[in-house]
Amino acid sequence: MERVVYRMSGFAMVALLVLLAGAAAGAIAATGASDAAVIAGAASYVVVLAMIGTGFTIVNPNNAQVVQFFGRYVGTIRDAGFHWTWPLTARTQVTLRIRNFETARLKVSDADGNPVEIAAVVVWRVVDAAKAVFAVDDHVEYVAVQAETAVRHLATSYPYEAHDSGRASLRDSAVVSEELTHELRERSEMAGVEVLESRTTHLAYAPEIAQAMLARQQASAIVGARFKIVEGAVGMVSNALERLREEHVVELDEERKAQMVANLLVVLCGDRAAQPVVNAGSLYS
Repeated sequence: MERVVYRMSGFAMVALLVLLAGAAAGAIAATGASDAAVIAGAASYVVVLAMIGTGFTIVNPNNAQVVQFFGRYVGTIRDAGFHWTWPLTARTQVTLRIRNFETARLKVSDADGNPVEIAAVVVWRVVDAAKAVFAVDDHVEYVAVQAETAVRHLATSYPYEAHDSGRASLRDSAVVSEELTHELRERSEMAGVEVLESRTTHLAYAPEIAQAMLARQQASAIVGARFKIVEGAVGMVSNALERLREEHVVELDEERKAQMVANLLVVLCGDRAAQPVVNAGSLYS
């Protein structure tokens, strides 16, 4: 787990080194040491200074540095600025910025076995720099692979279109996005990554069946439209018969009612305008 490493201001350490150098020079001048002692003291100071200098580091805003001491994890620096930490340590920089990854257009089979093309975008960020460095080999590549895997799994779990009422489909963006985000969060948690959001950016039938599926969609739309037309026409005919009966406009027997209903349905449900016909006789002659 990530923990905070010991650190101090880099400027304070620079000031401390300058004070120590001044104090050492004053001590040498006061004691009147020989040239050999002065050279030895200067060489020792340079060695110590070089060792201490390995502890200086700069952390950019919205970044973190994972600190290792000879292969052992000692902590993480998250605060931006000029710092000094343990010398002789190796530091790995990890960005904490919000990033996004868009998958390629994947060709998979949906729950009904139809080949579809699907792509998604994933918005994520690193929340545990230690896990991002040590738990996986490359956390950026890990997110990319897991995103494509989750999109493939999601596409096989839902049909492209829900032909049954109450059944979710890939076209239900809210349901699909929520499930994809939940699955990616579970997959990416071990890498110290938090998935903020994911959404499908492309969804279509594969080219080899796109034309056939388009014809089916058009047929379904036509059937639905015809159903609405017939439903409205039946209501209008029923209302017309009821009005004629209530207002005593004309008395109709069952055969005349049937003829009237047929004529009205033809007029209301037909694709073309009705042609008027003048009837010189009656229904029975």
